[in-house]
Amino acid sequence: MKSIRLMSITAMTVFAALAIPVRLATQEKNQQPPNYTVTDLGTLGGTFGQANALNNSGSVVGFATLPGDTEFHAFLWSKGIKSDLGTFGGPNSSANSINERGEVVGGAETSTPDPLGEDFCGNGTNLICLPYLWQDGHMVPLPTLGGNNGIASGINSRGQVAGQAENTTPDPTCDPSITPQVLQIKPVIWEKGEIQELPTIGGDPDGQVFAINDNGQAVGTTGDCTSTFHAVLWIKGTPTDMGTLRGSLLFPTHINNRGQIVGFAVSANGTFLAFVWQNGVATELGTLPPDVFSLAIGINDKGQIVGDSCDDSFSCRVFLWQDGTMTELNTLVHDPNAPFLEEGNSINSRGQIAGKTTVQGTPLADAYLATPSPGEAMSENAVPALATKTSPRSTVVSPEDVRKALRQRLGSRFHIPGFEAPRN
Repeated sequence: MKSIRLMSITAMTVFAALAIPVRLATQEKNQQPPNYTVTDLGTLGGTFGQANALNNSGSVVGFATLPGDTEFHAFLWSKGIKSDLGTFGGPNSSANSINERGEVVGGAETSTPDPLGEDFCGNGTNLICLPYLWQDGHMVPLPTLGGNNGIASGINSRGQVAGQAENTTPDPTCDPSITPQVLQIKPVIWEKGEIQELPTIGGDPDGQVFAINDNGQAVGTTGDCTSTFHAVLWIKGTPTDMGTLRGSLLFPTHINNRGQIVGFAVSANGTFLAFVWQNGVATELGTLPPDVFSLAIGINDKGQIVGDSCDDSFSCRVFLWQDGTMTELNTLVHDPNAPFLEEGNSINSRGQIAGKTTVQGTPLADAYLATPSPGEAMSENAVPALATKTSPRSTVVSPEDVRKALRQRLGSRFHIPGFEAPRN
């Protein structure tokens, strides 16, 4: 799923320099990462599943394909039970966030064609796409700013929902040769069913919010419909431009309750490197050698960070970053039968991690939940069962292949320009 095209990625090149690690003040020094056990959460009957978020109780949300792999639905996995959250009558939906009360938010298609021909959910259906709040077993649509479409991306423990919604104003910055978008899209917060539009940077016509913490601090981007964007932190509704990292644009993905923000820096030549931002300063986290790209997607209140480290063809593996050290999550799993963990999308206060697996050499993928073993840390002399298992690396390194892989990796959750949901 996707929405406005706030950025245009035109070139992907190999970038092998690693960043100097940064230590977050909230972390303990010299703490060894724990071992992990993996629970395969499967799909909804198809061959693809992806976990997008989890709460501190270990409940997981995401999306997965149905039998036949032509449609995908939002799902909730809780205490071993997986539920299909459905749609608003259309074929597709996705769940993007869950709070401690078990409330879920995301975007879902209706059966009604968009009257302007827009494809807001990004699935090629051109159906109206609505933001929703799922609670007490029911999916309830959230209001827009008068336009037809919107998507909810985050929810905090106070029930505040963050995302984006259309108004009724035509957007002259949209290029029909690039996107079918017609109307302006604004960053918004919903509270008690009411919608509030957030201001943009410098009068930018478009924007979106990706995450909101329990203090009401929100992060996202604002820009125009096709190319330019700013990374933004909203505090009490006031936007702050997060700036750049040595000239690279910042793309924030998550914020914890301490105000620490993670995401990835996008250079002019198309390089992506994970960063952490705190107290107004962004610092690169580097990659897992010999990878050249990295994306930080989730951070908990302890300052532990999860994301993806990828080679030049965007074959990726999950990293866990803590105490200034980046570790491949697969090396912390001792079960030789465990699946390969390709994406890390969320981490809770217990250190549980959710994301997507991959079956090497195939398009098959499942959602997963990785749980640290109680009281067991990774020994320096331990040889994990997965230490010899490697990522299914591709030999194709063309810029278009990398663009496609990045769209597939992030499009369903962050709805960024040119990004789309993974489809088989």
